[in-house]
Amino acid sequence: MQLQQEPVSLIAKRSESEVMTAMTSAKVGNDKDRFTLTELAALRNDLLQGGMIDSYEAAELLQVFLMGRGYGVSPKAALDAAGRVEMAGCALPVLQHELENLAMVM
Repeated sequence: MQLQQEPVSLIAKRSESEVMTAMTSAKVGNDKDRFTLTELAALRNDLLQGGMIDSYEAAELLQVFLMGRGYGVSPKAALDAAGRVEMAGCALPVLQHELENLAMVM
């Protein structure tokens, strides 16, 4: 006859409230929503008014937008992001996603 043993853990057990508090704290520290809808809409209008004819000009506009908010921007990454935004028809969710991935905290 075999004895059943419970697995031994070296990690101290936490109560559910501690886990929920840790998860909530992690969400508060998340800065994924860096840009307001108003800022994104204004940038989108600027891109659409310019016709986004030249990807280089669109990339420069993305750079100026981010640098004006204290973020560093790689010119090549801005050009790539401008191309993806252009291909998506300058949709706000795509624009927001690209800006958040492009922004480097200085």
